[in-house]
Amino acid sequence: MSTPLSRRALGGVAAGAAAAAALGATATAAQAATAQAAPVTDPQERPFRAAHPRRHSRRPNILFILGDDLGWADLSSYGSPHIRTPHLDRLARQGVRFTDAYSGSATCSPTRFSLYTGRYPGRTKGGLAEPIADRSAGLEPTHPTLASLLRDSGYATALIGKWHCGYLPDYSPTRSGWDEFFGNFGGALEYYSKLGLGGEYDLYEGDAEYKDLRYYTRIITERASEYVGRDHDKPWLLNLNFTTPHWPWIADGDTEESAEIVRRIKAGDRSALWHQDGGSVEKYKEMVEDLDRSIGQVLAALKRSGQEQDTLVFFASDNGGERFSYNWPLAGNKGSLQEGGIRVPSILRWPARIDGGQVSDLPVFTPDWTATLLELAGARPHPAYPLDGTSLAGHLLRGAEVPERDLFWRVRGERALRRGDWKYYRGKSGRDQLFHLSADSREQADRAPFEQARLAELRAAWERIDAGLLRY
Repeated sequence: MSTPLSRRALGGVAAGAAAAAALGATATAAQAATAQAAPVTDPQERPFRAAHPRRHSRRPNILFILGDDLGWADLSSYGSPHIRTPHLDRLARQGVRFTDAYSGSATCSPTRFSLYTGRYPGRTKGGLAEPIADRSAGLEPTHPTLASLLRDSGYATALIGKWHCGYLPDYSPTRSGWDEFFGNFGGALEYYSKLGLGGEYDLYEGDAEYKDLRYYTRIITERASEYVGRDHDKPWLLNLNFTTPHWPWIADGDTEESAEIVRRIKAGDRSALWHQDGGSVEKYKEMVEDLDRSIGQVLAALKRSGQEQDTLVFFASDNGGERFSYNWPLAGNKGSLQEGGIRVPSILRWPARIDGGQVSDLPVFTPDWTATLLELAGARPHPAYPLDGTSLAGHLLRGAEVPERDLFWRVRGERALRRGDWKYYRGKSGRDQLFHLSADSREQADRAPFEQARLAELRAAWERIDAGLLRY
């Protein structure tokens, strides 16, 4: 059997596991480079190919699951040496695991804008916030969304969990195409009290407060399991947005730590939820493994419902990992346009149409999934709001080639563009850099001095896209 990873994935999946085993805590940079060059691969995985003979099915249900601040290698199927994620690993074995998948931005709300609109965050005023932190910005209800377009084509739509695209009274999932909403509006909340960054209570059903002081991940897992288990009379979209493993670093049962954070919030400490004085690698591991178990419960409910075969399940993180995340071999983390800030674990399963046990190194990012889901569901984008993503439907179902295109990112103080294996990057230093990702996924070997023409070409491509976006 051929190796499942092409040259583009040499910095990929099991390099993290190999690195951890070979290096230990005191590894040198030279040892790390050696470990990266010798990836361990899963012999059961094979490079992606569309199913043959071609199969047909009805329009799929769509279960789109987001973790929150989960790092690229935080799943055992992506190389984590210490976190065990059997349910997500099984999902990957049953579908396609993407090694070069990216979020639409480097923080929470801009990525969600790019998913819901299928467009660069900088096309909308609300998307300029990185991330939304007050009530002045949000996703305008007049803007078409994945949910509104699917609803108009006959889908039931629901969002459970974190919204983070604006606050009441002006912004809400139920104003932007979702028939049902149960979750939190803000970017973070304390897992038991449901208090947000400003001390506000932040658990809602629709636009009304909903009181439940149990651990938040338990609550939304129950809600999602109930939703997928219903006797639906039409295809459905469920956006399931966990806050796990986002700070504060509180696992199920940590009631004393919860009480201390609540005390600080009520005393006016607006930084209490950031939990800068808490957490650990072990606590983070506990939270990620709880996320995995929770997703397993939702997938089990889906299977019991008899809808598993005709449901497309997609899992990803909203951006790169944070303080305790495991991102090896990538550099950078949440907030940065280095690989560690935007490359995310991404898994797709659709038993009716796509074979399992596959891996893909195709470079993709969040707006591509919006375009793909719309096409698979038979919905059309709004002509006045053209998508920035490329539909992968033909590639996934028929094996059509995906033409080389540019993946674009912009955040305050940083810029990046990927074309094929090459990435143009300018960080806060203001220096233009160029990396060949298939040989250097850690972005340490700057090729800019030796590839001046390529650098100029990619910089010009970035600037052409940027010229069409809103200014900060």
